[in-house]
Amino acid sequence: MGRQEKKDEDQTVFSKEGVILQEIGKEANSTISQFTTETSKTGNTDFQKIVTKTPSIQETSKQDNEEDNAVQLTIANKRLSIQNNENEKLVEKLLAANKELAFQNEEKEKRAAELIIANKELEFQNEQKEKRAIELVAAYKELAVLSKEKEKRAAALIIANKKLASENILKQKRKVEKEKRAVELLAANLELAYQEKRAKELTLANNELKKAQEELESFSYSVSHDLRAPIRAINGYTQIFIEDHADSIDQEGRKILDVVIQNSKKMGLLIDDLLAFSKLGRKQVSTAKINMAALVEVLINEIMVEKGENIPIFEIKELEPAIGDQSLIKQVWLNLISNAVKYSKYKPQTLIQITSVLKKDKVIYCVKDNGAGFDMTYYDKIFGVFQRLHSQDEFDGTGIGLAIVHKIISRHHGKVWAKSKLNAGASFYFTLPNIDS
Repeated sequence: MGRQEKKDEDQTVFSKEGVILQEIGKEANSTISQFTTETSKTGNTDFQKIVTKTPSIQETSKQDNEEDNAVQLTIANKRLSIQNNENEKLVEKLLAANKELAFQNEEKEKRAAELIIANKELEFQNEQKEKRAIELVAAYKELAVLSKEKEKRAAALIIANKKLASENILKQKRKVEKEKRAVELLAANLELAYQEKRAKELTLANNELKKAQEELESFSYSVSHDLRAPIRAINGYTQIFIEDHADSIDQEGRKILDVVIQNSKKMGLLIDDLLAFSKLGRKQVSTAKINMAALVEVLINEIMVEKGENIPIFEIKELEPAIGDQSLIKQVWLNLISNAVKYSKYKPQTLIQITSVLKKDKVIYCVKDNGAGFDMTYYDKIFGVFQRLHSQDEFDGTGIGLAIVHKIISRHHGKVWAKSKLNAGASFYFTLPNIDS
């Protein structure tokens, strides 16, 4: 038990003793008060006077009252004596309790001293245990370090063995690979010799092809140029003949001459397109920044619609600028927009959408219509010269317009393609370098 607990127990005993003494004092005061009250009732308010008064002449008449008072006083004294005896007994009990308490306190102090000694011994033992634990931890750490060193050494030995084995295997592989490489080099040399021979043949073939293309373009240009004059002569003289001899020509003759004029015009258009296509191979491409929005706006205003056909409705989104030859790109827009108008003329409403999308280093342009469209089965033909997917009676044309578009875009290092569904319109796309490329 600690000092605080001992102090609390002593205070509890002293409190009990004080309560007992207070009770004894209260009982004594109660007895004296009771005696005083009883004497006051008899008319003897002064107790000292009753005790010290000398008997007077009237002693005989008051004897009874004095005897009563004496009896009452005797009773009060007996009561006080009994209470004093009880108080003495209580004091004896308190003294015995104090002795017992003192004995218990001595025992507790002895026990506390023993506990202090035991605690010191326990602290000493704990200190020894902690020292031993520290020594054990240090020994364990040292053992762990040694174990790690052993593991590292073992791992290093394993790696060294593996490396040695790998070196041996590698030597064998290198030997095999050298032999294989020698065979491959021999084959490569043979292949290189063949490739060089093939490259020379291809270069020669390309030169011949380029020469043939140049000759073909030259021939096409010459033929186209030379054919223009006879066709114009046929057309002109036929019209003069009709005008000068209109009265002598019957209806059947007039019909035949109209067919001659109409076909000569078609032949003239075909020759003009062929001549334009031939010129593309000769024309130098001069690139610059092109304001596509302004260029398309000018073209739309120039497009003519035949009498009775729908006036096309154009939906033009913001068009990104690009790099190219403005005169050639103008021809691309003209051919695509004209085709869109032409192949949509039988629809109740002609709607043409023109858009652009910026994608990395290029701009993708699109011309979309709601016209006749075409079957994607014949897609490979649409960009060829003189290739047509619709009859001349249904839609007129020479079959060179898309070939011109393809050639112009190719010379700009771009791509051109199309998507369509029969009777559901067509979308034509082409790419050009953007202004930051």
